[in-house]
Amino acid sequence: MTSVGPPHSTRLYYRPTPLLREVVAACSALARPFRPTPWAVNRHLQLALLAFADGHDLPLLYDRCNVLRLGDGGCVSLEWSGLDADPATPTVVVLPTVCGDGQSMRRLVRDLRAHLDWRIVVCNRRGHGTLPLTTPRFSMLGSVADLRVQLAEIRRQVPGSPLYGVGVSAGSGLLVRALGEDGDATPFTAAIASCPGYDTTRAFGRVHRPYDRYLTRMLKAHFLERHAYVLRGHAAYAEGLTSRTVEEFQDRCHPLAGFASVADYHAATNPMAVAERIRVPLLVLNAADDPVCVVENVLEHLGLVDVVAESLIALTSRGSHCAFFEGTRRPGSWAHRVIAQYLRAVDDALRPRPRASGRPEERAAAGTHPST
Repeated sequence: MTSVGPPHSTRLYYRPTPLLREVVAACSALARPFRPTPWAVNRHLQLALLAFADGHDLPLLYDRCNVLRLGDGGCVSLEWSGLDADPATPTVVVLPTVCGDGQSMRRLVRDLRAHLDWRIVVCNRRGHGTLPLTTPRFSMLGSVADLRVQLAEIRRQVPGSPLYGVGVSAGSGLLVRALGEDGDATPFTAAIASCPGYDTTRAFGRVHRPYDRYLTRMLKAHFLERHAYVLRGHAAYAEGLTSRTVEEFQDRCHPLAGFASVADYHAATNPMAVAERIRVPLLVLNAADDPVCVVENVLEHLGLVDVVAESLIALTSRGSHCAFFEGTRRPGSWAHRVIAQYLRAVDDALRPRPRASGRPEERAAAGTHPST
């Protein structure tokens, strides 16, 4: 495992494979320290700036929304941006945060469209966004089975497009779980996990207390109170409402995810239980001052880069949780730039190129790339 960077810069952990050497060299945002917005240096100010940006950014009008009916009567949806792209243009599949949806992901979608001009599709989970909860079932971390239905529909609509996964916070756990379960059969060419918590049997017990209380209130309002019309008759509904921490909420709501016990729930949802079976390039972004997905989670799992051959962990000293604001006059997301650069670099490295022919100088002009 290679660790690159002085203690206060962006530290990169990876095995120097030919592919990762090429990708790291192409990602200029990773080559320099992340410098947070001067007036939002600490974790709390970064999160305040994130809340301000989310509250004042204009809504995003997506090109299309597909509502997909599931076999048990539930529903999920797909929100598309960039549908007019060429059929062979890559598609970024975005898996939102724990309570997120297409609108909460709009800054990421706008930034990726601006940087890449690729097609973007956001996978909304049961009861998220404007979706009703049509059956008494939800999972705080999402469902791989539901995601597979969404991916099958994406593949049906854009059969010739390479798929790249981007999971944010809780969405990163769902993405990693799907990558590990599917192994070589995954439809994704590569993936990015932004601000993951890693081992979900331990991560939520480490959330810093003020944020733990805030998130618990948010989870109860989002998952339980707004869907009381379908959940009120279930014992887990009342138990979930008495939760005092995120960890308690997750454990008490396991019956509503369809599991007989907490152990069964964790066995079926914990991303780290299957992470070693990931077979595609994976970038993981974390900040050491994150009060939600804390740095201890990262340090305990640096060995991921030794078992997932093409994995890269980027750890900044600042950036908080899903914020990473840089710049002074018009702060923007450093993480979004890194995500865009990484996706472009991996796509350039992995895409088949026309066979070079002609004189040596013509072959040189066509470009050569390390074998992966």
